[in-house]
Amino acid sequence: MIGERVDVLVTGGSGFVGCHLVKRALERGYRVRATVRSLANTAKVAPLEALQERFPAQLDLFEADLLEEGSFDEATRGCEVVFHVASPFFMPEKIKDGEREMVRPALAGTRNVIGSVERTPTVRRLVLTSTVGAVFGDYADVGAMEGGVLSEAYFNTTSTVDNNPYHYAKTVAERAAWEVAEAQERWRMVSVNAGLVLGPSLTPASRSGSLFLLDELFKGYFFYGAPDFSFTTVDVRDLADAHIAAAERPDAQGRYIVAAERMTSFHEMARAIRGRYPRDLRLPRTRLPHWPVRILGPAFGLTQDYIRKHLGIRFAVDNSRSVRELGITYRPVEETLLDHYAAWRAQRRRSGR
Repeated sequence: MIGERVDVLVTGGSGFVGCHLVKRALERGYRVRATVRSLANTAKVAPLEALQERFPAQLDLFEADLLEEGSFDEATRGCEVVFHVASPFFMPEKIKDGEREMVRPALAGTRNVIGSVERTPTVRRLVLTSTVGAVFGDYADVGAMEGGVLSEAYFNTTSTVDNNPYHYAKTVAERAAWEVAEAQERWRMVSVNAGLVLGPSLTPASRSGSLFLLDELFKGYFFYGAPDFSFTTVDVRDLADAHIAAAERPDAQGRYIVAAERMTSFHEMARAIRGRYPRDLRLPRTRLPHWPVRILGPAFGLTQDYIRKHLGIRFAVDNSRSVRELGITYRPVEETLLDHYAAWRAQRRRSGR
């Protein structure tokens, strides 16, 4: 759909996913505009400035606020494709105010970006970064899907601002985007519904929940044993490729689950990394029985309801549309984890931790 020297916008360019997408778009030859919350935040902007040096005259940076109407107008001007990536992601136990921290930025931000798209006649495609959390609320929900397999055919109907506010925020934001997209004919929207995003980070200052989750694992929070929680996962580099394909391929349409077919547990993550780094004593060597997780989970911010609907539950993921229509070849999860861990160690060495 898009060719070389076309202008594209990446919102949230300084984030974990956004920075990889900016890099991939630059490598494809596009002129890229990227928004950040503050150009004065040197730690967040530094990786993008490094890309500016590597790709002269191809990358422009703009300030934009998700909660400010019209904030994205300048960055959107003249673009043919908008990748809306910007949205906060925290793990459930780290969310104190779901409405303020999750729902408002996700919903208002999506509406404000789409407002800019509507006011920009050059835009032909919007690629929205969503999540598998907009497909299901709790793991237990997948059991009611056809064959007990996760697929794009479903929307999350069980999350609320109090129960899994991140999933709820992404669901209402995606639904709002589809409502506007389907009411007009000038531009087409594609939704990329990602699993837990892992892989090497280009942005040490990112606060992404997926980075936080593995940070806890690597620091030894679970050295006594890995709780039996599993995750749908995707490599951040594969996810960036999926965004590019969603923009480039004329027939790309609708929603695409972008995640591995098979879930990966904490225990499997630790085992994969220990195979390369056997001396790291912080990584768990055993899988915890369920009963201590049920007893101690609330002390770590996990409710009994959350534990009941997630602990020990695994399901298959139907990612066939992303393979068939976007041409994604998923990296082995072991490769993703080892690259993630190597980048994490390198960043800690640089920061002296």
